[in-house]
Amino acid sequence: MFCNQCEQTAKGTGCTQIGVCGKQPDVAALQDLLIYACQGLSVVAFEAAKKGIQDKDTDLFIYKAVFSTLTNVNFDAARFVPLINQAVELRKCMTARVGSLGVISDCDCLKFTPAADIAGLVAQGEAHAINAVDPNADIQSLKQTVLYGIKGVAAYADHAALLGQYDGSVAAYIYEGLASALRTDLDLGAWVDLAMRCGKANLKAMELLDAANTSAYGHPVPTAVPLGHRKGKCILVSGHDLKDLETLLKQTEGKGIDIYTHGEMLPCHGYPKLKAYKHFFGHYGTAWQNQIKEFAAFPGAVLMTTNCIQKPAASYLPNIFTTGLVGWPGAVHVGNEDFSAVIKRALELPGFTDDVEGVSVNVGFARNTVMGVAGTVIDAVKAGKIRHFFLVGGCDGAKPGRNYYTEFVEKAPKDTIILTLACGKFRFFDKSLGDIGGIPRLLDVGQCNDAYSAIQIALALAGAFNCGVNELPLSLILSWYEQKAVAILLTLLSLGIKNIRLGPSLPAFITPNVLDFLVKTFDIKPITTPDEDLKAILG
Repeated sequence: MFCNQCEQTAKGTGCTQIGVCGKQPDVAALQDLLIYACQGLSVVAFEAAKKGIQDKDTDLFIYKAVFSTLTNVNFDAARFVPLINQAVELRKCMTARVGSLGVISDCDCLKFTPAADIAGLVAQGEAHAINAVDPNADIQSLKQTVLYGIKGVAAYADHAALLGQYDGSVAAYIYEGLASALRTDLDLGAWVDLAMRCGKANLKAMELLDAANTSAYGHPVPTAVPLGHRKGKCILVSGHDLKDLETLLKQTEGKGIDIYTHGEMLPCHGYPKLKAYKHFFGHYGTAWQNQIKEFAAFPGAVLMTTNCIQKPAASYLPNIFTTGLVGWPGAVHVGNEDFSAVIKRALELPGFTDDVEGVSVNVGFARNTVMGVAGTVIDAVKAGKIRHFFLVGGCDGAKPGRNYYTEFVEKAPKDTIILTLACGKFRFFDKSLGDIGGIPRLLDVGQCNDAYSAIQIALALAGAFNCGVNELPLSLILSWYEQKAVAILLTLLSLGIKNIRLGPSLPAFITPNVLDFLVKTFDIKPITTPDEDLKAILG
C-alpha cells in the first residue's frame, strides 16, 4: 500500500500500512484498480469522442466510479467489485461501438480482465498503483495532481447530475486525463496544460452544481441557524448532498422528527425550499474530523450522504447509515430514495430530552446575496471603510497547524471582511466579528463547491473596480485536505489567480521542481504565522 492523496498522509510522505483516514490496504488496492479499469474505459471513450460518439450513461458511471475513490467516501471493499466489473463491461461496449482502435488496441489496459475474487482483485490493484506509473518524478507529480484533481471534478459532476445538470465536456476531459496518465510520451509542458484544463473542467462542474442547487432549492438567503436543540426525536445529516437532505425532509414530515445538519451541510439552511420545512431545525457539531465524539453524543440517527465518514465507534455504529457512494463495513447502507430504516432508528432512540437555545450562526451569503449589496460594498471600499477582503476557507482536518486559521480570522483588522466556505469555516464559524456599515464581517459563502460563488463575487468586484482579480484588495488563505480541494486549487490557478496562501502543509505528491514552478508562475505560498502573513498582506 502507498497512498498520499490527502493532506494528512503519514509522515508527510505516504500511508504504507494503513491509511490515516482508516483505509485498509485492500481498499487502497481496489481503489487503484478501479482507477485503472476506468483508464481502460477512458482510452476507448476518448477515441470514441473523435468519432462523435459519447454516451451519457457511461459519463454518469465514470463520475460515480472515480468519486468513490476520493478520500473518506467508501471503505467497504466489496462495494468496489461491481464498479470494477462495470467499468470493464462499459469498455467492451464502447469498443464495439467504436470499431477499430488502431495502434491503441495494444494498450494493456484494454486487455485487463478482473480477477474472480477480491483477493485476486487486490493483487491486480497492487500491480497498478497510481503512484508508480512514471520514472520521472516531476511528471509523476503532475500526473498525480491531475488524477487527484479529476477525483474532485467527478465528485462535483456527480452531485450536479443527481439534480439533472449535465455537460458532456466534463466527462470528455475526465476521459482524456485518465487516458493520458497511462502515457509516457508527454512532457512537463503537456502535463501543466492538462492540470490547467482540469481546473477549467472543475469550474464547469461547479457551475453545473451551482445551477443544480439554485434551480432546485432557490438562491441561498441570509439565515440564522441555531446551534442548540429542541426536545424531540432527531436525525443528523452529514456530508454534502442536498437532494438526500430534501428526500429525508419529505419522508420525515409530520413524524415528529427534527432534522439537524452536520459539517458541510450547514449552508443548506440558507436555501429557501429547504428552510421551508418546519422540522429542519438547526446545526449540530462542527467539522468531519470531530464526528467520532459528536456522533457518539447525538441522541438520534445519523445519515452520511457523502464524504467524509470516519470509522464509526461501536457506541453509535447501530445508529449511523450510509447512502449513495458512501460505505463502511458494518454500517447499514440505504438507498437514496428510501430512508425508512433511518427514520425507524430515530424513533427508537431517545432524541433530545430538553430544549437548549444556544447561539446562532449566519449562512446564505452566496453570490446572489453579496452581489445584491454590491453597491454598498463598493462604496464602503471607496470610502476606506473596508480595507481588504480575505477568503479564508477550504477543508478542515485533525492535523496540527489548523489553529492558524482561527487565529488569522481573530487577528484580522476590524476594517476587513472575511468570506469563508467549506468545512474550514468551523475553526471560526461561531465567532462574533461584528459588521461594517451593516455588512457582516464574516460571510459564509457555502460548501466547498460554492468556491464557484466566491469566484463570481471576485469577478464581479473586479468588474466594478475595472481591474483584474489579482489587483483587488483580496487575499486567499486556503486550507486543503482531500481531492476536491486539489480540483478547486487548479481552478483558481487556471483563472490566473495569484498569491494564494496554502496550508497547513503542502501536498506530499508535489516535488520541489513542481513547487518551484507554482511559486514562480503563480506566487503560491505556504502559510507562515497569522501575524507575519497579515503584515505581508496589509503592510
